[in-house]
Amino acid sequence: MTIKIAVTGKSGSGKTSITKALLNILKEKFPEKSILLFDNDLSSELAHSFKLDIRNTIYGIRSGKHEYKTGIPEGMSKHEYIEWAMEDILVSLEENVDIIVSWFVGAKDCRCPITAQINDACQRLIERYDFVLFDCEFDLKYLNQLVDTDIDLALIVTNPAEDSIHLTKRIAEFSAKYAAGGQLGIVLNKVKNEDLNEISNQLLEAEIDVLGSIPFDEKLSEGRLDRNSSVVKEAVEQFYYRLNLPQEIN
Repeated sequence: MTIKIAVTGKSGSGKTSITKALLNILKEKFPEKSILLFDNDLSSELAHSFKLDIRNTIYGIRSGKHEYKTGIPEGMSKHEYIEWAMEDILVSLEENVDIIVSWFVGAKDCRCPITAQINDACQRLIERYDFVLFDCEFDLKYLNQLVDTDIDLALIVTNPAEDSIHLTKRIAEFSAKYAAGGQLGIVLNKVKNEDLNEISNQLLEAEIDVLGSIPFDEKLSEGRLDRNSSVVKEAVEQFYYRLNLPQEIN
């Protein structure tokens, strides 16, 4: 059974750093499990952090503009072609860890057959893995336009600024129906201890669960491309037990 985790929030909130922290924690806890990183953010920052060529995307398959690694095999049906093309753009980062990038997605009300075919191909790809980590655009609606899949855990990352808190409430409202049946909560990022209680109370008044907080990391403020942070990882480990995720190897 695949466990699906979505990390959302406005650009610059720290989504990619938290996604990579979760990746590293899952690798340590479950070294034999397979993990798919699914970059669904228009900036493709997650892929950039691994120094990948972001031209190899699901949008490239949809638009017919992708240059494949090998010649396209003859005699395939449309479904077979899309599945073959998805395999072609899948990148292996290390043993048991792969990444794929979506970039632009089609509108859900598009009646063209390729919309449904890509949805089906994405579903089958997702089901091959034990864990899937989605680094999402603003909210879960953009991910849902690409693939209609249940989410076990949706984390909304927010900074402690007042405008970010207000926006977080909107993101939670927009995302709630796409995370129905799963866990939806807030991760406060770049927060100072003296501000934590006030911010948490604001979110609790809006009936949004605060799952954890992460202190400011000076190294990330310097613009580190890889987005790896021991500060973020240690903070996520502290509240991991609150997440709707397995705690130990079965």
